[in-house]
Amino acid sequence: MPAANPALVRWVPRLGVWAWTFVGCVLVTGIVVTSLAAVNEIVLPLTFAAVLAVVFKPLAGVLIRHRFTPGLAAGAVVLGLLALVTGVGVATVRGVIDQADQIGASVDAALANAAGSLEVDPAALDAARDAAATAAPTIGGGLLTELVSGVGTLVGLASGLILGALIMYYLVKDGTSLRRSLVSWIDPPLREDVDGFIGDSCQILRDYGRGRTVMSAIVSVVIGVASLLLGLPLIFTIMVVNFIGGYIPYIGAFLGGGLAVVVALGNGGLGAAAVMLVVVLAANLLLENFVEPKVMGRTLNIHPLIVLVVTALGGLVGGIVGLILAVPATVIAADGVARLRARGVMAHVADRAEPTVRRILG
Repeated sequence: MPAANPALVRWVPRLGVWAWTFVGCVLVTGIVVTSLAAVNEIVLPLTFAAVLAVVFKPLAGVLIRHRFTPGLAAGAVVLGLLALVTGVGVATVRGVIDQADQIGASVDAALANAAGSLEVDPAALDAARDAAATAAPTIGGGLLTELVSGVGTLVGLASGLILGALIMYYLVKDGTSLRRSLVSWIDPPLREDVDGFIGDSCQILRDYGRGRTVMSAIVSVVIGVASLLLGLPLIFTIMVVNFIGGYIPYIGAFLGGGLAVVVALGNGGLGAAAVMLVVVLAANLLLENFVEPKVMGRTLNIHPLIVLVVTALGGLVGGIVGLILAVPATVIAADGVARLRARGVMAHVADRAEPTVRRILG
């Protein structure tokens, strides 16, 4: 009987360790995700508030340098952000409601243009419209039922938003001292690494927030100018949807650009829709390849496929907050794993577990 390869014998237990480690990580992640999902009305706003506190902490520092007290600077930042978000939200909702008929007319015109160009049977299109009109009362009743039954969820969300605003205030006001206190509890040999990890994580979040804001603004302005030149309606709505969608990698660009193309198709025909499609693709592709690396830096340089996967998973787990924070959370997690490997923690765990795996494998 041939002798076993020594290298293979040595690597089999280590492979078993990594396999069981992966299974354990998956189980722990599943437990954590399930627990958070059970209280997501509270946890997600709090998480978002903590991230916003990290992103806007430098703004509070600017106010403090202009002789604001820390409490007054933190209050100004939180109240200003709440006012901005509320104003944009109200303006967007009112714009959509006021222009609902115009949006519907644009969609109907887009369908008619598409049907004519693609030689779709008009009778089939009319039947689809009649079915939608017949289903409208049922859909409306179902929506009303969901709204009534969701009062408890709305109360939980409101509570989460209030707590989130308070937590953001205290993190902006006392974040530096809280960080020092946290680091002081760590064993002295690990303090530098922990403090560096916290600092790098904050910088990653700030880079991501700044980069997404700049890119969203550029895309929304470009698409807005194109809409204006094409003589399209709903320019404000198109710009707001594209700006907000810019915070959700790829998916947001698809939704915002899709709205612009549909409006162009309904009001200008296939020619205008083709021009708008080219503008949307060009704006997003140029940003991805030229602007994004310069704005965000190399700290967020991860492959687009990973971005798509983690964004989708983030949406499944955390809804809109998960969609927005999935990418920076992944980069922060990768940085943490890299630090553990650099300190030899992974190798130490594998060496400690290897004898047990050898006994299990016989």
